[in-house]
Amino acid sequence: MGVQKRKHSVIAIGLVAIVASFGPVPAMAQSDQQTKWCEGKDGASPDQMISGCTAMIQSGKFADRNLALVLNNRGNAYSDKGQLDQAIQDYDQAIRLDPTGARAFNNRGLAYQEKGELDRAIQDFDQAIRLTPNYAKALYNRGIAHHDKGALDRATQDFDQAIRLDPRFAPAFYNRGVVHSDKRQYDRAIQDYDEAIRLDPTDAKAFNNRGLAYQEKSQQDRAIRDFDQAIRLDPTDARHFNNRGNAYNTKRQYDRAIQDYDEAIRLDPKAATPFNNRGKAYDAKRQYDRAIQDYDQAIRLDPNLTLAIDNRARSVAKMKQ
Repeated sequence: MGVQKRKHSVIAIGLVAIVASFGPVPAMAQSDQQTKWCEGKDGASPDQMISGCTAMIQSGKFADRNLALVLNNRGNAYSDKGQLDQAIQDYDQAIRLDPTGARAFNNRGLAYQEKGELDRAIQDFDQAIRLTPNYAKALYNRGIAHHDKGALDRATQDFDQAIRLDPRFAPAFYNRGVVHSDKRQYDRAIQDYDEAIRLDPTDAKAFNNRGLAYQEKSQQDRAIRDFDQAIRLDPTDARHFNNRGNAYNTKRQYDRAIQDYDEAIRLDPKAATPFNNRGKAYDAKRQYDRAIQDYDQAIRLDPNLTLAIDNRARSVAKMKQ
């Protein structure tokens, strides 16, 4: 999800879905280790989860709802590995065995969402919510799908309901803030980011996005404080440096801006946007040759980045004056 600044391209951080796992699965005659792996315990990796659940399935000792629980957990592990079609097959089987299992519908919806099949995902989230009307995570996940389809009002309604059901659901406040930002309702977005940060003060994304909202309100110093905190919490995310660079660029502190763009580029050398933004800073310093080099690199990385194409043309024209 991106928010377009007036003068610079900025990078915001998007929505995060939540998987609901069944657990615990019934141990019966299985080994404790297989059961723990299938439940995701003992730090089990997705491959270990798959191994444990597969052993339980092949044992023939599980049927009906119990087998559905095991299949759901293996589906979650396949989903974590990005093997979405295999995950969906497991969720399909779990649903056939237990059509009242809301969480299998929720998790299959997440797999379809990851595949970009948003309408199919929403159908599954709808069914999960019909089966369990107070299922905050399914409402939350449906809100993400509505957001991704551009149905912002529907997304807001889902996040509203998830928050009513779970007032300490920090990601729901965060994502509702994203929707308010998309709708240019920056004061409302800031209120939601405030609450997300209160509930989870370690969430770098919330500080980053609140900073973007303050930028839109032309409160650059306030934005910089949020980007500072985002960087302290996660100094490996190039987007935080890029966005702070944009704030310094707006304040005409071009050398500070360039330092941040340098770091963003070091962290993510394949991202075109920081090259374009650093080019803007060099252009403002009348170092047009340096600016053009950055625009060239931005265009190589993203030939469709029209901002860089237009900016390069302006810098070339200035050099000829």
